[in-house]
Amino acid sequence: MAAVNPTAGSGLNSVPAPGKQTVSSAYVDLREEGWAQQYLPDLMEQEAEVFGNRTISGFLAQVGAEEAMASDQVLWSEQGRLHIKESVTITTAADGLCTTTAAHSIRVGDTVVLHGTDGTGDGDTIKGYVSAVPSTTSFNVLPYTQATLATSSLFADADTATVFVYGSEYAKGVTGRLEGLEPGFKSFENKPIIIKDKYEVSGSDASAIGWIEVSGEDGQNGYLWYLKASGDTMSRFTDYCEMAMIEGELNSNSSTAPAGTEGLFAAVKNRGHFTAGIAGSSVSDDLESFDFILKKFDAQGAIEENMMFVNRNVSLAIDDMLASMNSYGTGGTSYGVFNNSEDMALNLGFSGFRRGSYDFYKSDWKYLNDATTRGAFADVNGIIIPAGVSSVYDQMLGKNLKRPFLHVRYRASQTESRKMKTWVTGSVGAVSSDLDAMEVNYLSERCLVTQGANNFMLLTD
Repeated sequence: MAAVNPTAGSGLNSVPAPGKQTVSSAYVDLREEGWAQQYLPDLMEQEAEVFGNRTISGFLAQVGAEEAMASDQVLWSEQGRLHIKESVTITTAADGLCTTTAAHSIRVGDTVVLHGTDGTGDGDTIKGYVSAVPSTTSFNVLPYTQATLATSSLFADADTATVFVYGSEYAKGVTGRLEGLEPGFKSFENKPIIIKDKYEVSGSDASAIGWIEVSGEDGQNGYLWYLKASGDTMSRFTDYCEMAMIEGELNSNSSTAPAGTEGLFAAVKNRGHFTAGIAGSSVSDDLESFDFILKKFDAQGAIEENMMFVNRNVSLAIDDMLASMNSYGTGGTSYGVFNNSEDMALNLGFSGFRRGSYDFYKSDWKYLNDATTRGAFADVNGIIIPAGVSSVYDQMLGKNLKRPFLHVRYRASQTESRKMKTWVTGSVGAVSSDLDAMEVNYLSERCLVTQGANNFMLLTD
């Protein structure tokens, strides 16, 4: 089949959003040339649902949980590394003096592995003994296999090196450790934001019957147009509650904008990994991009099961990549559904695969495909999220808890829940004021907690 380059027709229904006010385009015009037309048109009453399900929410419900809180911020801490590694500068190679830019945790008696470079890309590894710690930012290493570090041309003054501790050694009858180590951890916080929306209809419009039988994602149906408008507002607000948790940004510029909140993308960019791999045809015939991701995860939590939420381009690229790895990929015989019957359809999609010690489960993410959200851009192609739960110390409760890596915190108490709040004011229906209208108000106060962001990978261009 020849290459296809689709072009939209001039009459494409691509109206991106509703308007702020009632306009003539919101009504069906039964006239063609005024009332001079003598034939009654055949009116199709039911509104056609040409965009399918238009909502994009549901992502956080699949990968996270929701939990109430009664504070203006949520605090949590994440464990630090168990072993010690430092980046150093060899200040004086002759006596093995190494310096760090910040306080280190290396102690006298430690045995270390030191890897240095000479600036040309060549490297050398040597093992040594920490003989002295002159300050919190320096220590001396005595090599085991040569007289001094300077013996090797790759360990010269001002060279950089990486050091990690692999044990310790002491002579007979000497005093043991003079100092202990405290476990390291890092604290994080996030703040909830208040999200609002509103729908208003006058009493006259609320009592007017329409020509079109409407329906919507929120279950509304009938000939009253305001039912559709109210339901669409609710569906849009539900999407906003999720999109705000994904796209939220903290105000770091002290501008007049509100304080903001840290969303999923911002958390992964700040505390996780992001890569331009796995996009287009570059991974259609090899696993190089995934091997890069595996190496990154090996250096972090090495969580075995991971979920991939990707856009259409990446989803197809992964399918092509996996198909090319199959010995029967050319004929397609191994992809048949319905017991591989030759008369049935072929399933050329993959929902998951295993590479090394990792399992990846792939799913299309509507948010990245919808033309009115991230589908309009190409800067975010997907995200990889670890499955399961993590153990963290909750500073508000004062104990360790196991929670999903992603969970939403919403404000609530015994008398007030702001998870998803709705109330009606006006004189339409139940009268609460003298306003000749019905106002439907929506409010939520929430934030997203992204634990262990070092185990996440954002797929970007």
